[in-house]
This record gives sequence, C-alpha cells and structure tokens, in this order.
Amino acid sequence: MAETKTIPFNGFTKETIAFFKGLKKNNTREWFESRRPIYEAHVMEPAKAFVVAMGARLKELVPRLIAIPKINKSIFRLNRDTRFSEDKSPYKTNLGLYFWEGGRSRMEGAGFYFHLEPPFLWFGTGTYMFSDPQIVRYRRAVVDPKLGKELAKIIAVLSGLEGLEIGGRHYKRAPAGFDPAHRNAALLLHNGLYAGWETAIPKEFYSSRLIDTCMERYVPLIPLHRWLVKTTG
Repeated sequence: MAETKTIPFNGFTKETIAFFKGLKKNNTREWFESRRPIYEAHVMEPAKAFVVAMGARLKELVPRLIAIPKINKSIFRLNRDTRFSEDKSPYKTNLGLYFWEGGRSRMEGAGFYFHLEPPFLWFGTGTYMFSDPQIVRYRRAVVDPKLGKELAKIIAVLSGLEGLEIGGRHYKRAPAGFDPAHRNAALLLHNGLYAGWETAIPKEFYSSRLIDTCMERYVPLIPLHRWLVKTTG
C-alpha cells in the first residue's frame, strides 16, 4: 500500500486571510467556485499539514487525542447547513480545526479547538454543548465532593489568566433537583464548558512557529480537558 505523503507545516499564507475576507463579502457558490484553487492551495493544504503537526505535538501530552486531517474529522466543513436557518449563505466564513479525545463522536469528545476568522484567531478547549447524557454526568460531577472541588480549582486558576474567557453558561437558574446554594451552583448553569483566548492574528500564523504559539495557549487548558474527559467523555 502506498504511503500518504505528509506535507510539512510551514504556516498559513496571506492568501488564506484574503480568501476568508473575500468570502465574507461574496458568500456565493459562484465566487467560491471561481476561487476553489486558492481554497485548496491556501486553506485546505496548510490546514491538513497543521492538523498533522499540531496533533503530533498535543499527543505528547494527551496521548489518546484524535487528529485526522480530513473534512468532517479534524477539519470542519466549509458548507453551511441552511435547511433550518434564515441565513441562506452557503459557506461559513471561518476555518475550524478540532482535536478531540473520548470514545464517542467528535462533538461529544472534549478537545482542543483552533478557529480562524479574520482578523482574529481563537484557541481553546472544552465541550461547546453537552449531549443529554453528558449533561447528566457533568452535573453529577459538579456537585460531587471530590470532582466538584477539582473543577472549582481548575476554574479558579483559569480565571486568573489574562484575556482568557470561560464559556458555556446558558441557564438562569439551577436545574431541578440541585441546590441553588451549592458552592458550584454557577457551574450548574452551563450546557457546555469551554475556555479560550481570542487574539489578533500573530506573525507566527505565517510560519511553522504557529505550532509553538498554539501550545503556549493549549498547555494551561489541559487540566480542564482532562477533567471533562474523565467526567463526561
């Protein structure tokens, strides 16, 4: 069987940024198809190389992490599902890449996310929205004496990191059957739990040094990732 050639990751390009800026202004199939070669060469090719290189680095610390350089795996599809949306724009105007862990589907596995939407990048980890079985496990863990205390400590540390935002809070009151006065009551208001940074696109975006930049962001988030895998994965 022929081996799949691995292309080294040498950064994204100015054309990557220009493509998404153009797509935001001209979100039509005609515009996209006329620029498909640019999309393949300056979005998909470096994205696949990034997934391989970033996955290898993350696996040094999270060995069971899954990194697959394919659409609908670690690379989110560009096409939007417009069936139930008032917005009929055919394409997303961002690049989303995901590295996940757990025995369930991709979106039920806590993981590390990379999101490009010019002029910003977002680096983060967590679970954007829990499935019904997951949210049951999550809530039980939040009020568990040991697991809940562990999560509270993780959140306290993350809350002290400059520029970091913790997301996923959705409900206005504690769910039925849970004490609204519990010390972790605020965490019971979540239907997902994730944390990350939004930053301006750095110069490292255009070189292999982007991997190191991402690792600097991801490493402090690993305790949250491990907690979520242990309790909800």
